[in-house]
Amino acid sequence: MPNSVNTNVGAMVALQNLNQTNFELMTVQNRINTGKKIASAKDNGAIWAIAQNQRASSTSLNAVKDSLQRSQSTVDVALAGGEAVSDLLLQMKEKALAASDSSLDTSSRTALNEDFMALRDQIAKSVSNASFNGVNMVKASGTDIAALANDDGSSKITVAAQDLSLAGIGLTATSSIGTQTLATSMITNVSTAIATVSTALSKLGTGSKSLAAHLTFIGKLQDSIDAGVGNLVDADLAKESARLTSLQSKQQLGVQALSIANSASSSVLSLFRG
Repeated sequence: MPNSVNTNVGAMVALQNLNQTNFELMTVQNRINTGKKIASAKDNGAIWAIAQNQRASSTSLNAVKDSLQRSQSTVDVALAGGEAVSDLLLQMKEKALAASDSSLDTSSRTALNEDFMALRDQIAKSVSNASFNGVNMVKASGTDIAALANDDGSSKITVAAQDLSLAGIGLTATSSIGTQTLATSMITNVSTAIATVSTALSKLGTGSKSLAAHLTFIGKLQDSIDAGVGNLVDADLAKESARLTSLQSKQQLGVQALSIANSASSSVLSLFRG
């Protein structure tokens, strides 16, 4: 290669290598700063697109979890109301059975009937108050629950409302045990009501359990998706740290090589000295 002051090939090559090293160093520093090996579409368009789609799925699952939790709370409130109704019916049956005794005097029968009617009225209050977020599943014409089950809303978990109002369980707002005859017939009516409420609570309990199980699954699914996205885009910081040290050393050597290449043409001057 000729000695030339116009074209310093060595310096050109050294500069190209130094620029490449600086570019790689900038890339590594960016990975360390962001913690990601693919932080934008220009890093790797295909992988970034896959990761972005999965992020969308994971984010959407937050709405699914909210829907499941809200629905589970609604069903649990309905269960609490239904269990209160069941407990009241047990007490009402006891009162009805006691009032069916022919040996009772009038005052005792009246006292039992007042207790019975108070329990009856409390059923209506319990059903009316069993609401969560404005939704009541145990009143007459109660609201069914349809919770989101996946990230595009195409699947839902439905829990049907159960009518635990007085009319829904076979009683009326005027049910009483004021006479022995009424008390005797009321034993059967209340027993039927207890069976009806028990069946309804079983259905609500199964629905609540299904919501809880799916909520657990969605949580695990979201964690798996997030881990998968991390595998695609997260940087190995231990590896990047080692590469950073290597590139810093390479950069220093590149600067020295460029300096040596730049000074090479000055050696030509010695040929013109006498």
